[in-house]
This record gives sequence, C-alpha cells and structure tokens, in this order.
Amino acid sequence: MSQFIEITDKTVDEAITTACRKLGVTSSKLEFEIIQREKAGFLGIGAKPAIIKARIKDTSNHTQEILDKVMEKAEKKIEKEASATDKKSAVKEEKPAPAAPAASVAPAAPDAPAKEEQGEEKREHRRRNRKGRRSGRKEGFAEGSEKAPRADRAAAGEQAQVSEEEKSARPAQEPRKKPAVVPQLTQEQIDEIKQKAHAFLMDVFGAMNMEVEIKEDYNSEKGLLMINIEGDDMGILIGKRGQTLDSLQYLVSLIVNKGIDGYIHVKADTENYRERRKKTLENLARNIAFKVKKTRRPVALEPMNPYERRIIHSALQGDKFVTTYSEGEEPNRKVIVTLKKQ
Repeated sequence: MSQFIEITDKTVDEAITTACRKLGVTSSKLEFEIIQREKAGFLGIGAKPAIIKARIKDTSNHTQEILDKVMEKAEKKIEKEASATDKKSAVKEEKPAPAAPAASVAPAAPDAPAKEEQGEEKREHRRRNRKGRRSGRKEGFAEGSEKAPRADRAAAGEQAQVSEEEKSARPAQEPRKKPAVVPQLTQEQIDEIKQKAHAFLMDVFGAMNMEVEIKEDYNSEKGLLMINIEGDDMGILIGKRGQTLDSLQYLVSLIVNKGIDGYIHVKADTENYRERRKKTLENLARNIAFKVKKTRRPVALEPMNPYERRIIHSALQGDKFVTTYSEGEEPNRKVIVTLKKQ
C-alpha cells in the first residue's frame, strides 16, 4: 500500500485535485484525510490554507467483493434460465402419446401346444450338446492327455488372483471424455456469440467501475472462443491461482452455449496468464519428478482443476521412471506422482 503524501492548497477541493495530479489517479481511486480546512480570515488576516493527506486507495478487497457479487448474481440468473428451459422440455415429454387405433392391435399369440413343442425341441438340443461335451472330454483323457498337477493349478490360480489385484490397484488416470461436437456456425452466429460474451463482460466490469478492453476471436475448426482482457489491476481479475478468471470463463461458457447444437469451448485470458501458468506447472512437474526419483516416495500435489491436472500428466507422460494419476473428488482432486513399477 502506498504512503500518504501531504498536500497544501487554497481549498480542500483544490488540494484533492493537486493530489490526483501528483499520484496520477482519479478522485474515485484516491484515499485522503483532511488535516485542516481552509479559513478565509478577516480581510486576509488569519487566513489558513487547506491541508490534506492523500494516497492511492487500496481497491483490491473492495473490487473483489463487487466482482464476487456480480458473478454470483449472473450465475443465479443463468441457472434460473436453464431450469426454466428444462421445465419446458419436461412438460413436453410428459404429454401423453396419442392412443393407438384399434386396427393396430397385435395379433393373437400362437397356440400353447406349438410353444410347448418348440420348448421341448430346445431342451432336447441342449441335452445333446451337454452329452457331446462330456464324451469329448472323456475321449481326450483316454487318448493320453494328462491332468495338470495340483501345484500347477494352484500356481495358475495364484497368478490369476495376483493379476486381478494388480488391476484393482492400478492407479486411475484422468477419465478421457468424449470429444465434444464442434458446432457448425455461420458468420452471423459467430458474430452473435461474440456480442453475447462481450456484452456480459462489459456489464461485469461496468459494475466494478473497471475500464477494460475486450477482444474476442473464434476458431471454427476447434470450436474455441478466445477472449483476451486488457486493463489496469488485472491481478484482481485473475484471483488466487486463476480461480476468479476460471469462474468468469465458466459463466461466459454458459452464456455462449445456450441454444447451440454442439459445444463451444471458452478460453478467457489476461496478461498472458494461461501460458505463464502452464510453464510454471511444467517446471513444478519436473521438480516433483526429480524429488520422487531421489526419495523413491510418491508426492501428492495441491488440488487442481482438470485443465491444470492434464498439464501435469502431459509434462511427465514421457518420463521413464515416474508415472502420474489422480485421486479424490472435485474440487479437491489432485495429482499423485510416483515411481513406475519395474
């Protein structure tokens, strides 16, 4: 937090203006304390100037509170609209189907004797098959085939049991989701999606009194809407480990995918945070892998979202000595790095 500076001027208003000019901020971002108000005196005798102490306001906590409130309201509104849509579709499904005409009644079942004959033939066929299999086994043993020793059978049983245990103990990798269908959109639909995302974000930042520049770019081949946000105090927008940026990205995703046949991925970024975070996680993965090789003990990383967990898995995918898997439930699911079994 910046230090107070003392400003002396004719009036309090002029002192505030001087402080804004020196600190390079607007009055809304200025925190000041009046030390002395101006006094006109009598015929200039006893006149005193205004004195204030001023500094740049620490808006991080206040802005974060506003952002949380705005995003909470937006999420409730989106969920309310989604539930209303689901109710409409449910009402349509509950409508009774038209009754079938009398002429479409299924024909009468065949006579019971015919069914009994068919059942008897099937049972006789099964008996013959069982008899043939038994005779085949007896002939095979008579021709000199020997029974496996009990020790061999026991070893085979133990091997089967071990393989089952290994399967159950095998670490669970990240579940592979089916690739989402890329929507086929016209240029008019793409422009409309960009406009929706832009309008929503401008409403959010307008409520926060933040001046930002938003750029949208859509990749038709991947079905990816990339949003880049530029402005001051973007650290507030990123939040702790990108949680605020992820939440904003999620809300934009809900808005642009409403009424779309397929799925549009949304990637919101500011100050190249996504790329910087990716490099940080890749370095972390390599350092953890080195520690696991040295100590020969598994290491659990902090809980991460699915995107960041995939970065860790990919970074260590080609390592000959360590492997990775995830455990736990969202949002506390985390990556475990451990030695490969030789």
